Amino acid sequence: MRGVRGRASRRAVVPLALGAIAVVAAVVAGLVLLPGGTQTPAAAPVAPPTVVRGVVGSEKMAFFADDRVVRVLADNGIAVEVEPAGSRQIATSVDLDRFDFAFPSSSPAAERIQRARAITAKYTPFSSPIAIATFAPIAELLTAAGVITPGPVASFDMNRYLELAAGGVQWDDLPGNTTYPVAKNILVSTTDPRSSNSAAMYLSIASYVANDHTIVRGATAEAHVLPALSKLFLAQGYTDNSSEGPFNQYLSNGMGPTPLVCIYEAQFVEAAAAGRITPDMVLTYPTPTVLSNHTLVPLTRTGDTIGRLLTDDPELRRLAAEHGFRTGDTAQFSAVAAAHDVPVVADLIDIVDVPAYDTLERLLDGVANSYN
Repeated sequence: MRGVRGRASRRAVVPLALGAIAVVAAVVAGLVLLPGGTQTPAAAPVAPPTVVRGVVGSEKMAFFADDRVVRVLADNGIAVEVEPAGSRQIATSVDLDRFDFAFPSSSPAAERIQRARAITAKYTPFSSPIAIATFAPIAELLTAAGVITPGPVASFDMNRYLELAAGGVQWDDLPGNTTYPVAKNILVSTTDPRSSNSAAMYLSIASYVANDHTIVRGATAEAHVLPALSKLFLAQGYTDNSSEGPFNQYLSNGMGPTPLVCIYEAQFVEAAAAGRITPDMVLTYPTPTVLSNHTLVPLTRTGDTIGRLLTDDPELRRLAAEHGFRTGDTAQFSAVAAAHDVPVVADLIDIVDVPAYDTLERLLDGVANSYN
């Protein structure tokens, strides 16, 4: 009985094996045999996406998490995984060996990475000017104090603001102040200059104004402006490591803790698109301001692919504009802002350059030392 069963089993196996071989051969040939002998092309195997890892400024996390961005990248065979960090942290303390690209929020931070790793390639797919977000009652107080000039787009006079900050003027010192009579210094809330790019850009603006509207150059000028710059940060108390922190506090907690906050313009536009901007929230532009060029440094070949796609792909540029970034297409950005009722400066004029890389580093280190 055992031998019969064995022979019967062998007879059954042989046709199945031959059938399987035939199917495999057909698939290899690009065909699938269907009942009746008909043939149809086999579906081509789908290659898994290439995983590309990046460390980015926190203000870009929503962009990379956008399902539409994920789809465009997937269509190009890429799946991006990103981690947030302050831009200066990316340039100084993050272990970049774990990533394919670094994407800080400014060219100075990118330059520091390039110098340290001897990399010449870089991409600047989008940018955003520094802005100051406030609330209508605060804007009225500062209009009377000569800091804010209202209009279709409100401006924030940095020269007048630095005068008030240098004099230690508090909110309850302002004449007729019944809307925000608190015994706190009039200060713009920022991130930590030791780790975050938005604070470094704010420092760049303040240093230019404090240096008689001249870009800081040389040890004498650095020593001249450092006391005023340090005061702007030390008097704030605790500061976050990335721009997401103070702006979320602004959105969630109102003018009590954050009557004035330094942000990227893109954050305000993106929040408006998400329905998080209320009628009493006001966007102002410091005069002068700086343009923060979000600069991607490729650390591997796949990281370079991301830089090229963000720069060249029209759909990714359109989606970047929807997240509030300027991509070089002024009309596209202005249309996004108008669609969400955000008054923006279409053509930025009062823009100053940040100090040279080494000068900015010394100013930041000088402010950092004043914390000790």
